[in-house]
Amino acid sequence: MLKVGLTGGIGCGKTTVSNLFAELGVPILDADQIARELTEKGQPALDRIRDAFGGQVLNADGSLNRLQLKRIIFADAGQKRKLEAILHPLIWAALNARSEQLAAPYCILSIPLLFETKMEAVVDRILVVDCPVELQIERVSQRDRLGIETILAIIESQVSRDYRRAHAGDLLDNSLTDNALAEQVKKLHNLYLSISACQTRLTCDQHHHL
Repeated sequence: MLKVGLTGGIGCGKTTVSNLFAELGVPILDADQIARELTEKGQPALDRIRDAFGGQVLNADGSLNRLQLKRIIFADAGQKRKLEAILHPLIWAALNARSEQLAAPYCILSIPLLFETKMEAVVDRILVVDCPVELQIERVSQRDRLGIETILAIIESQVSRDYRRAHAGDLLDNSLTDNALAEQVKKLHNLYLSISACQTRLTCDQHHHL
């Protein structure tokens, strides 16, 4: 099955794009969603996070205080690496296992930190959702109630917009209206279906010139 890695900076619209693909019947595997499941109460990852960061990152009921953890890791790159060392191997294992169980021409793996975690090799194609930085800041401040300094720190911690654009197999411009985005997604859907069909037939060798 063709695995399309969906990525983009914070606030660029990965969720919107995932939802548009889902409406077309495409299975979506979301790294953030898996990370949330892995850090629920009773999950081993939560115990390891508590051991690494102390009780300050837990709520009174023992669940993870995500906002507090976010503040800690975006204020200190060393702490961020510590968290990633715990979570990333578990996330990749879960993504892999779930994608193996799917029966579909292709699936979308929504991986916000695809480039940052050097995981380009786990997907067959990279789809980048892009928008200007000013728009990112505006969207995130409305959605997450984060201060401008925190948002800028998150953007700084991600690879640059130029880097993402340069390394994209496919690029979606999400600075336009939702209608334009839906049209772009439909075109990509058809493209991925045809690539998947080629992969299946194995006769569609890209180096084969008639």
